[in-house]
Amino acid sequence: MPAAADPQDEPVHDASDEEAVPGPRAAALPRSHAHAASGAGARSHAHAALRQAILNGSYAPGQRLVEEELAALFDVTRASLRAALLDLTAEGLVERIPNRGARVRVVSIAEAVAITECRMALESLCAVKAALVITDTEAAELRRLGDAMTEAASAGDVGKYSDLNHQMHRRVRDISGQDIAVSLLERLNAQLVRHQYRIAQRPGRPRHSLGEHLAIIDAVAGRRPADAEAATRRHLEGVIEAIRADVPATGDLADR
Repeated sequence: MPAAADPQDEPVHDASDEEAVPGPRAAALPRSHAHAASGAGARSHAHAALRQAILNGSYAPGQRLVEEELAALFDVTRASLRAALLDLTAEGLVERIPNRGARVRVVSIAEAVAITECRMALESLCAVKAALVITDTEAAELRRLGDAMTEAASAGDVGKYSDLNHQMHRRVRDISGQDIAVSLLERLNAQLVRHQYRIAQRPGRPRHSLGEHLAIIDAVAGRRPADAEAATRRHLEGVIEAIRADVPATGDLADR
């Protein structure tokens, strides 16, 4: 486990560094399962499609996931669909309610804060490692991303800023070479996507977070690991403050 926040802190991306998969059709008609796909490939297909549909908001937190409908929608057997739901449950995106089946997991404010605290430790590790191994070419690339973020924030282009924000965080992680930390971060960020999206849309968020991101870039590109760690922690402490102030108007997360 969504003005743009930190799409890591915000929007709707990382969990979403993935290729877009068409979201579910609202009124898909049940089809015959006579030729529905099965096996590992079908399980993987259903997992990827449903995961992206949850991340892009096609299914809201708390929404029931009906096996028969989803199996027909993705043209897989119910056994393959059920296996995909188990995988998504392990990732923290789906929860199974006794006697009621599966639904999109609702992440409370308290849980979102705890997840972000874990993210803080992992992102700080990646920033430190990146500052230790970054090349001149990579440093120039990071600085160009910072320049582009500044332009997007000045122009009030929330979508572009959010995309660049994701790119910046992802690039620091990639430079770090910390594959295990990156894998864990992808799962954590996927659970936060709804909080991230709302934070990203908050008026003035890009201007607020820009300085924090530029500080991370400057420290990593300048090969100052201690500063990179401190800047990353300051940034994510700000994200935690934003999460705690996150009061959805729609009520879909009222039990947070």
